[in-house]
This record gives sequence, C-alpha cells and structure tokens, in this order.
Amino acid sequence: MLKLHNLDLGGRAPFSHQFAAGGISVVVGPNNSGKTRLARRIAGLEGSPPGTVLIDGVDVSALGAGKRRVGLVYQAFVNYPNWRVFRNIASPLVAAGVGRRQVARKVGELARRLQIDDLLERLPHELSGGQQQRVAIARALAQGGQVLVMDEPLVNLDYKLREQLELQLRELVRTEGTAVVYLSSDPKDAFKLADEVVLLHDRVKLQSGSPLEVYQTPVSALAADVMSEPCANRIDERTLVRPEHLRLSPQGDGDLRFAAEVHGVETNGAETFLHCRVNGRAWVTRLPGMPQVEEEDKVSLYASAIDILRFSREISNGRV
Repeated sequence: MLKLHNLDLGGRAPFSHQFAAGGISVVVGPNNSGKTRLARRIAGLEGSPPGTVLIDGVDVSALGAGKRRVGLVYQAFVNYPNWRVFRNIASPLVAAGVGRRQVARKVGELARRLQIDDLLERLPHELSGGQQQRVAIARALAQGGQVLVMDEPLVNLDYKLREQLELQLRELVRTEGTAVVYLSSDPKDAFKLADEVVLLHDRVKLQSGSPLEVYQTPVSALAADVMSEPCANRIDERTLVRPEHLRLSPQGDGDLRFAAEVHGVETNGAETFLHCRVNGRAWVTRLPGMPQVEEEDKVSLYASAIDILRFSREISNGRV
C-alpha cells in the first residue's frame, strides 16, 4: 500500500491519497497538471519536499530513490542499449546482491509472464517498441518494490499492442500484489485499466473513486472536463452535457433538444466529431459511425435528461 499525506506538488493545496496494493490507480490529468511531479515525488527523485510518503506503513519520505524500491516506467523505452534483455531485467536484482539462481528464476518468471522469454539474448535495438516496453516493465517489477509508477508508458504504441499490454499489466498486478500508479492524460485509460481513478488538475486532486462513479457524478464542471474527451459542453451557467451524450435523433419524450449550426466535421470511421455553435457557444458532438452531416448544416441535437450534469454553483468560463 502507498499512502501520500500532504505531499507538495506545487498546487494551491497539498496532495493526499492512499493507493491500494494489488490494484491499478489511474491518475488522469491534462498536460502540466502535476502528474510527472507526482511520479517523481513518489519515487524520491526530488529530494525531501514537504509531505509524507509511506509504503506498507513505513515512512520513506527521507529516503532517496535508490532506497525506496519504487519501480518507474516512462513512455520512452528506457533500456540499457548495450545490455541484452536478460541483463536489463536482472540489473536491479544484481545491484541488490541477489544470488545468480534467484536472478535467473525471477528474470525467467517475469519474461514468461510478459511473453519475452524468447528474447532474453537480444539487444534492445533488435526489439519492437512493444517488446522494449515489456523489458522496461519487467525490469521495474524485478526490483521487488511494492509500488510501480507508470508515466503514460503505452502512449507511443499502436492500439493492438496497447490492448495486449493492458491485459498483461492487469494480470501482473494481481499476481505481484503491487500498488500501481498509472499516469495518463486520456480518460479512456481509466475505463480500460483502473480499479480507481484520481483526477488531477493544476497540481491539485479534484476527485477520486471508481471510474464509473467519477464519470457519472463529477464534483465540479472542471472534474467533468478532466474525465471527458473532448471537454463537456456548457448549456447554461450551471449545466453541462458531454459530447458523447448528444444524438441527432430523440430517443424518448423527455429528451432535451438543442439547435446547432455545424462548422466543422472530423471522422475516423468509427466516430464522427461535429464542431457546432449552440446558443452562441462552441460545442463538440461525438457520434458513432459516419452520419451524413456537412459543414454549415443546421441540425438538432438531443440528450436524455439523465445525462445532463447540473451543479449547485455557477460555472465560470465553463468550469465550477
């Protein structure tokens, strides 16, 4: 278990949170929200800033990175270029003085789980991007630490490799009993991977909970924006609707209707994004498939009443 108390991330309020062992906590936030700083604070890479870091009940706040046994995996494939895969994975074990037989057993076990056991004699430049990232993950797990911090490690991989590694990661976490802190700017990662999601903005925690809970009941418009891609659309001073909750036809008597003028259309085949003006405000609509809508069309958009997000306070510049 990883417990952070009053950790200084440079925001207007300190960061406190408890990350469970054997689970994946996805920390979602835009660029410059404090995700990388959080990773460095957990790993002990920035001296001894204000706040407390406890791993399995032990205060490691004053310890440097080398003594915390926190695994780190970055989006770049950080492997030792002149070492073969076996030595890359084994390096933290060797540094810790583990015996040869134990090293061989642990490296073989991790390599099998990550499906790279036939690559142990290769050099990193002989591997694909997905294989290199598996090596980096195996090396981080080989440290035997209770915490694994992953800073958008799959962002540079194609979607098929991402899906494969996501499944392997979940299995590894359950087996190893590791507390995983997975940093991402994409809310979709929360639904794919997370046992819990933590929303971060401007180096402050906005909300935490299960992905569905945080998505369905955001505590503020800003939290709704962080958990939406694209951001939620503003209806009035206290009301929002997400792009994916808008449709081109009604589905019930209680649906709300919005008159929109389309000024941009983007599609990837599976989804189409309509950039519109509604009551003078810029909106984005996220629709399945490829509806026959063109720029300058005037359309009606519909949303179910249950999908409307209402807040008790007024929204300033689209946020509470």
